[in-house]
Amino acid sequence: MLTTEIPKLESHMTKYRWRVVALLFFATTINYLDRQVLGLLKPALESDFAWTEKDFSHIVMAFQAAYAVSLIGFGAIIDKIGTKLGYIISVVVWSIAAILHAAATGTLSFGLMRALLGLGEAGNFPVAIKATAEWFPKKERALATGIFNSGANIGAVVAPIMVPWLLGAYGWQEAFLITGALGFVWLFFWWRYYEVPAKQERINKAEFDYIHSDNEPDTSKEAPVKWLDLFKVRQTWAFVFGKMLTDPIWWFFLYWLPSYFAEAFKLNLSKPSLELVIVYTATTIGSIGGGYLSGYFINKGWPIFRARKTSMFIFAILVTPIMLAQYTTNIWQAVFLISLAAAAHQAWSANIFTTASDMFPKKAVSSVVGIGGMAGSVGGILFPLMVGIILDNYKTAGNIGGGYNVIFIICGFAYLLAWAVMHFFAPKMEQVKI
Repeated sequence: MLTTEIPKLESHMTKYRWRVVALLFFATTINYLDRQVLGLLKPALESDFAWTEKDFSHIVMAFQAAYAVSLIGFGAIIDKIGTKLGYIISVVVWSIAAILHAAATGTLSFGLMRALLGLGEAGNFPVAIKATAEWFPKKERALATGIFNSGANIGAVVAPIMVPWLLGAYGWQEAFLITGALGFVWLFFWWRYYEVPAKQERINKAEFDYIHSDNEPDTSKEAPVKWLDLFKVRQTWAFVFGKMLTDPIWWFFLYWLPSYFAEAFKLNLSKPSLELVIVYTATTIGSIGGGYLSGYFINKGWPIFRARKTSMFIFAILVTPIMLAQYTTNIWQAVFLISLAAAAHQAWSANIFTTASDMFPKKAVSSVVGIGGMAGSVGGILFPLMVGIILDNYKTAGNIGGGYNVIFIICGFAYLLAWAVMHFFAPKMEQVKI
């Protein structure tokens, strides 16, 4: 009997790209968990090693300096070796560095371990943004970026619960050992489940075509862009200044918020703190909501640049109420204002990262993100130094809260300035042709 085999039609589009986002999300969660451990252990370590605020700011600066230098290298390397291997190198280096913190014996050794951590952690965002550009059309990139970027917030939510518990139950060395080991667990899943769309057998043609629906030219087989050439275009400088002016604010939220609540409102950091959990939970809402908002405008028919810039202007406005923190009389008023600002930062962050893939071809995205991230880290080197000087001076004068009030005023204006500078360099965010 003759039989005719009817080809099986694809009844629906696979959604493997969202599994990729899940991998990026968990990597970013671990990335921020590892970097925030030090801030939560700051009171205990200050007691053990007799640190001043300036000593602590120097340790933070060691991380930022290494992070800045490494971003340049990682961005260029990832554009050459690809996202899969790039992430493996990054996670191995930062996880080893996180574990080695347990062996630190003073300010110098902590600074060296933070520098090694910065060298490894710098790879996270260049890889993640490039992977998002490889796996998503432009109309979904901000949402995808917002989702994986919310991992930074989840890490920050988990840390105030997990780290104080580890400190109380085992000690600060074990807190570094246990959190540092999580990266090696994630590596198994990344190695097993990640490939670029052209090599991924778990997606069907419908999803592959949807991913490439922007009709961007395939540059995967072209020679990588020369790094110095990127400085010749205005769009690079828009991204650079946008990151330089706003990234330091997020570093401040990560490293100094626990001690701010401890000093201004007598928050006990040896126990899990609901206040910090609320602040960092709000940032998760901001990250995903910020990515959704610009995508919503695009789906309404807005030009991409208008959707991004309108969204970013809204978020810049939402940061400004943090300047009112100086008038708060109880911790929950401060929690509300800081939660709003931190959420707006992450909404801003989800969109500014996406502007890199909006304006540059995929073959240059990691390099551009690396350059912008380096600029943000340069700001992150200078800002902690200023924070340490301001806080030490106000402590000497007996006005602990006054130093933080000055810093909150700087935070309130930073995003509006960044938005204006970005608009000057790239009014319509035209795509660069290289």
